[in-house]
Amino acid sequence: MRSHSYNKREKILVSIRIILADDHPFVILGVRAALEMQAGITVVDQATDPVSLIECLRSTPCDVLVTDLSMPDHSFAVDDGLNLVRRIRSCWPQLRIVVMTTLTNPAILRAIVSDGAVSMVGKAESMDELRQAVLAARDGHAYLGRSIIEALAHPQDCECERPPAPRLTGKQAEVVRLLVSGQSISDIAAALGCDRRTVTRQKREAMAKLGVTNDPGLFSYVRAYGILNF
Repeated sequence: MRSHSYNKREKILVSIRIILADDHPFVILGVRAALEMQAGITVVDQATDPVSLIECLRSTPCDVLVTDLSMPDHSFAVDDGLNLVRRIRSCWPQLRIVVMTTLTNPAILRAIVSDGAVSMVGKAESMDELRQAVLAARDGHAYLGRSIIEALAHPQDCECERPPAPRLTGKQAEVVRLLVSGQSISDIAAALGCDRRTVTRQKREAMAKLGVTNDPGLFSYVRAYGILNF
């Protein structure tokens, strides 16, 4: 695992084709401009949600994917950010991925960086940090930004105080269990014999009770507090 001191082959010898994904257009504009200032880096396509990202990957060859982890998908065709990364790794195993994130919870960060083909930088870090991550990814190395290293080195005291057990219904608890085990919304709907919209509703209701607002937050909460014994 490479740290923020990556200096190998700083000079780009071959062109790097990048697909950029983020649900905030201004983020895409800024990141694209900063990366393309570096000779040899070309953003060949961009996406603003999981569905369009999968379409880009299917139609546009690239060397490195630079993506936000938390992109909402209102069509429910693609599941949470962690499963999205896993799906991409499964379908395109040679593709290197650089994840941009605002997350600082060690539990969710460890789940992401456990894959040696996935690099990660904090969104608050400099564009030079992102550039180094892209270079490292191009060379086949995993890269962690400064803020990610710091978060992993100084884990939060999440085990010291466990929150009160949330009162989830049996169905809500089952949906959360299956999600954390890696199953998709479609898989869960098939297993429980219900419509995928019902599963999505139960998931949202569980998230509201747990006090989380997005999928990474749900995974982080469950993994940090171990609340699967409802």
